Amino acid sequence: MSKKILSFTSNDVEIKSVKSVYRGFFTMQEYLFTHKCFDGTQSGTVKRELFERGHAVGVLPYDPILNEFVLIEQFRIGALATSSTPWLIEIIAGMIDEGETDVDVCHRESMEEAGIELENLTKAMSYLSSPGGTTERIHIFIAKTDAEKAHGIHGLESESEDIKVHRVAEQTALEWLENGHIDNAAAVIALQWFFMNKSTLMEQWKIS
Repeated sequence: MSKKILSFTSNDVEIKSVKSVYRGFFTMQEYLFTHKCFDGTQSGTVKRELFERGHAVGVLPYDPILNEFVLIEQFRIGALATSSTPWLIEIIAGMIDEGETDVDVCHRESMEEAGIELENLTKAMSYLSSPGGTTERIHIFIAKTDAEKAHGIHGLESESEDIKVHRVAEQTALEWLENGHIDNAAAVIALQWFFMNKSTLMEQWKIS
């Protein structure tokens, strides 16, 4: 039997307190709260620590002439415990700084991480990266680019970035998606969205 889905109102959640429990490269906040239950009662007080890092943008650049994606590769310490390699194939991504729009970040990060310019920037979707433990929302874009200009090693030294650029054939990217070679959420979601919506996207971009 399916449970009734709650319509959210301001009375359904009561935040009792929020305090910082860690501040470093990222921030951790401790929340005490109650929330409405499916049977109509109010929960007891729940304590949760939330990872606070702001919100981010991911952009998948595609060359419709060469049928190639521009993807990047970099070291991720969080992959060390469960992946065959901690050097991951990813899409271009970055945090939205104060005063920036998500579109601003797409253009900034594409230049910083891959040395490329974008055209026909198209919003695909947004999603919560892991709402049980972080407030982060990621906004996914697809964009047209000239893949021939994508090469080399990029990244900001001030952020300890060491980023290798890859030109990846469309069919190869699909195979990497299917066999799990690409296994980080932003890249998986962006590529899946692209393959599900390619024909409509090419019509929007007026690519025959």
